[in-house]
Amino acid sequence: MVRKIDWDNQIGHRLRLRDLQIFMAVARHGSMNKAARELRLSQPAVSGIITALEHAIGEQLLDRNNQGVEPTRYGHALLERSIVVFDELRQGIRDIEHLADPTFGEVRIGCVDSIASTMLPRVIETFAERYPQVVFHVDRVTTTDADLMKLRGRGLDLVLIRYFPPFAPDNDDLAIETLFEDYLVAVCGRRSRFASQSRIGLEDLAQERWILTPDTANRFILTDAFRRAGLDPPKVFLVSFSVELRTRLVATGRYIAAFARSVVQPETERKLKILPIAFPPRQWPIVLVTLKRRTLNPIAQHFIDHLRGCMKTLPTELGLRQPTESVRSKR
Repeated sequence: MVRKIDWDNQIGHRLRLRDLQIFMAVARHGSMNKAARELRLSQPAVSGIITALEHAIGEQLLDRNNQGVEPTRYGHALLERSIVVFDELRQGIRDIEHLADPTFGEVRIGCVDSIASTMLPRVIETFAERYPQVVFHVDRVTTTDADLMKLRGRGLDLVLIRYFPPFAPDNDDLAIETLFEDYLVAVCGRRSRFASQSRIGLEDLAQERWILTPDTANRFILTDAFRRAGLDPPKVFLVSFSVELRTRLVATGRYIAAFARSVVQPETERKLKILPIAFPPRQWPIVLVTLKRRTLNPIAQHFIDHLRGCMKTLPTELGLRQPTESVRSKR
């Protein structure tokens, strides 16, 4: 039989937000001493509060050992909900700030480098013209579940990544909305001997030195295209997420690279040439990721609306395909 916890007597009149804050700090550091130093409390005071919290709930929240502490399954359950409690409180304060000044607030964005270096600046700049007091925080992320933990921990309002089924994150708790479809292109520098050729096959590039990203969709699609053509994988010269580094090296004319089409924007095309190679079609959209059942602060929601508007025009400017229904939205 499931044990019932008396909310009024055990929790409602005893639990304080400060208790949860201390518990979260201990769980984060894995140490009562470290949490005490962060909170400027004594270690006995922290230990006493945790013990009182466990007594009120009636379950052990932390396992103690010589290396420190670690949440039990009961501790993990409380920790997960505590994060939501403090996030909702922060959002409530931001809502109040927005009511007092609707042009004020913060937007926290997680973004892959290829978007942060190309499309995101224009979106932020045009939004800032309307909301000049907004402060932006941008973290570089990839498409892995590990990099989405900050979104799940309420440290980010939204994430912009490329969605590719073999590397897609677990999305049970995520709202994933396609902004537009992207696709892979091969590029060379304007000084490359390939820049003036109108007909090129993958076999012509098989012995070239390639610049790729780590094991992501970019590399997967390229390697698969070589395999389908009966060729060995391309020779890799450099592996990096940095768009600037890849662009600078390819511009020398000595290397070939595979880029997402949206990365090769007009200013980039002055240095790079898109080669006439058609890769097998793959779903590879740029997507907006948010947490399901989470209410964003008003200014973050305004930014998302602005982002959607900007992304509607970008595919036309770059000649990109529009989203397909199969991946348009996963809410």
